[in-house]
Amino acid sequence: MTHRTESDSMGTVEVPANALYGAQTQRAVNNFNFSNTPLPPAFIQAVAHIKKAAAQTNGELELLDATMAKAIVQASDQLISGAHADQFPVDVFQTGSGTSTNMNVNEVLAHLASETLGQPVGPNDHVNMSQSSNDVIPSAIHISAALAIEHDLQPALEHLHSTLLGKAEQLQEVVKTGRTHLMDAMPVTMGQELQGWASQIAGNHHRLAQALAQLMHIPQGGTAVGTGINAHPDFATLFAQKLSENTGLEFASCDNFFAAIGSQDVAVSTSGQLKTLAASLMKIANDLRWMNSGPLAGLGEIELEALQPGSSIMPGKVNPVIPEAVAMAAAQVMGHDTAITIAGQSGNFELNVMLPLIAHNLLSSIELMTNSSRALADKAIAGFRVRSDVLNHALARNPILVTALNPIIGYQKAAAIAKRAYAENRPVIEVANEETDLGLDELQRLLDPQKLTYGGLPG
Repeated sequence: MTHRTESDSMGTVEVPANALYGAQTQRAVNNFNFSNTPLPPAFIQAVAHIKKAAAQTNGELELLDATMAKAIVQASDQLISGAHADQFPVDVFQTGSGTSTNMNVNEVLAHLASETLGQPVGPNDHVNMSQSSNDVIPSAIHISAALAIEHDLQPALEHLHSTLLGKAEQLQEVVKTGRTHLMDAMPVTMGQELQGWASQIAGNHHRLAQALAQLMHIPQGGTAVGTGINAHPDFATLFAQKLSENTGLEFASCDNFFAAIGSQDVAVSTSGQLKTLAASLMKIANDLRWMNSGPLAGLGEIELEALQPGSSIMPGKVNPVIPEAVAMAAAQVMGHDTAITIAGQSGNFELNVMLPLIAHNLLSSIELMTNSSRALADKAIAGFRVRSDVLNHALARNPILVTALNPIIGYQKAAAIAKRAYAENRPVIEVANEETDLGLDELQRLLDPQKLTYGGLPG
């Protein structure tokens, strides 16, 4: 590989000849060899959005030459579109402020804008005008997360919700044995179970909408420590307007720069909502795994779509691969949340110093939950088949049906009937007919599993 020499305030450094970045990025590449994992493209695009809006704002405030501002905007648009994605090699585990990533973007944009203009554009003096890494990176965390939730995660949750409701409507009259403690309980319809899952997803959608509203407030304009040094007094407000126009989301300047730069409470809160979603998806995934278990020695209530062979040694074995993958993704999100929580309390005075970790984990969690929601909807919920013969066999012999007789014959008498029915492996209605004065017709009416799913009192 051929190299060129670049310089910064610390001296000169050798940079790959074809690199769009400069000395500060190369120093970061040399220093941070921790994971070989760069920050996600969505985060780089969010930083580019900041540079674009800043150039527009500085140009309008007549702090930056109009032609130079236009060149920076054009270069930013290239990054926002996903171009030059290979030019951002800085590891996640870097300086806690994310300065290396901010300068990486500054240097690439300066290089591109300089080529357009035919004259030098400075990464610090021009691209980074009215900004600091200390307000750029926290703002980029909010912007990238907001865009990902708005455009990716929320639509995925809406799709999962509608898929669940559609399947619930198909199965509303399918009665099965309910379970508590993994033990037989009163009957429910499969539609009711799926409606419960759908309600969980709706609740997560609502909570994430609340998190999204908080993410829309950004600290851009606070610069180094929150005082706004080296930024025009009108910069923050005008910047938020430009950013909103560019992204289509209603961003606003936050109420207090010191809080938003020194802490990451909104990111921690958002991560908490993602963890809650992960818990919901894991619950649904595990319910599907139990219901699909068997097909002979398990519950065998449903049959998930066969997607791939399940064993390298056991022919014909098919496993619930999508629920398993979703459960693993959910576990990863829970781990991300723990790391974000630790990182969130690492705000030392005027700056949080674990910002790149927060950015990486937050966006990774959003991506995992987005993809998990769509996979669960399309490859598990939509296509599973109900095994009605298995459901009906278990339902007819469920001794817990006797619960419906509690108000008529009392708990103790009902318990004795249930125990006898279980011990003799007989339908509870037969034993109740022998042990009570209730006629068979009356018992059939009182113990009708379909009617018991409606709740209420007997009769």
